[in-house]
Amino acid sequence: MDGATGSATGRGTLSGAGLLRLVLLGAAIGIPAAFAAAGFLALVHFGEHWLWTDLPSALHHRAPPWYLVVGLPLVGALIVVAVRRLLPGDGGHRPLQGLGGGATPVAAGPGVVLAALGTLPFGAVLGPEAPVIALGSVLGVAASRLVRLDPRRTEVLAQAGSFAAISALFGGPVVAGMLLLEGGLAAGTALLPMLLPGVVAAAIGYVIFIGFGSWGGLNTPGLTVPHLPAYQGLHLYDLLVAVAVGVLAALLVAVVHRAATRVERLQQRLGMAPVLLGGGLLVGLLALAVTWFGANSADVLFSGQASLPTLVGAGSVGAVLVLLVGKALAYVVSLGCGFRGGPIFPAVFLGVALAAVATVGFGVSPTLAIAVGTAAGMAAQARLLFSPLIFATLLVGRAGTDAVPAAVLASAAAWLVSRALAGREQN
Repeated sequence: MDGATGSATGRGTLSGAGLLRLVLLGAAIGIPAAFAAAGFLALVHFGEHWLWTDLPSALHHRAPPWYLVVGLPLVGALIVVAVRRLLPGDGGHRPLQGLGGGATPVAAGPGVVLAALGTLPFGAVLGPEAPVIALGSVLGVAASRLVRLDPRRTEVLAQAGSFAAISALFGGPVVAGMLLLEGGLAAGTALLPMLLPGVVAAAIGYVIFIGFGSWGGLNTPGLTVPHLPAYQGLHLYDLLVAVAVGVLAALLVAVVHRAATRVERLQQRLGMAPVLLGGGLLVGLLALAVTWFGANSADVLFSGQASLPTLVGAGSVGAVLVLLVGKALAYVVSLGCGFRGGPIFPAVFLGVALAAVATVGFGVSPTLAIAVGTAAGMAAQARLLFSPLIFATLLVGRAGTDAVPAAVLASAAAWLVSRALAGREQN
């Protein structure tokens, strides 16, 4: 989590009545935070559909014409520039920082939402996870003001709001709780009281999706890739593919980070606005370029989750490589030029693209490819071990139960290589 839990830990533990009060407050904000996350995600989906389906149709095109493919990311960049200049909070934390950066002030909330709406529906290659976390954090901070908590407890409650919100995105409290745990392992057993309000908030918040009693919950799509064939019977070759994908994903994500860091440094010389506007234009041009090779521009734009079936169902290795290169370059630009969003889902796309080469070229199961690629991509980006495994398992569902051992190896390989590369950079 890159610091999401560290600052709240290490200052002693919570216990007794104080801990119970925080748990109850966490439960109280769980449902509002989950509703806020669901509303934000619905707004992103509506904006994306209106811009890329309804607008082309109104212009008498069956698919987005070239000028929208190039122009919409540029318009989104203009929105992000305006938000970052005019509203407090700089539109949220930099995506190169990872998922979280501590409690988000209430005043920064509108800027976070608007910057994300200028990024995600307009096609920049980032995910919704960081804005969702920040939105939940804002609600936690607002609640702490109402009950007048001290800074330490405010941060714990802000974290609870964040993980209630992210449970709406990652399919329930299990992934959210594991993210909490892995993000603060350095605190040891002293961490557990700090986690309890967040886990309770995530569990209570997820009730709005699964329903309660006679109420069926919100009608939202599940966190699965549809129509995957059942994967049965693990083979040695599949395990070797999993390790290879884990290693390659870690290397690729490291290259992406290094290149994005160089793009970000351009802002010091050229200024934020020129780099961001140039980045929006370049993302659109990259999406247009892949159409010259027969690919769909939508598979290069956006966070990438919706394009996973396209990857594993591609007709040739060349088609997969075109999408892999196009997405990686657009991801570099989006990470470094100043857009605001999360880094996880595009990294998952890259991991699945690497695994899809084995699917298309050598007949490896597409279900295995999605499980292995998801675990490898998320582990390489977040430098976590267990959360990527759980997320991959949720994504493939029952069809991929037998692929779990391979996903474990992919996550472990990506984590080990990422840690080794990070150690070399520090030295």
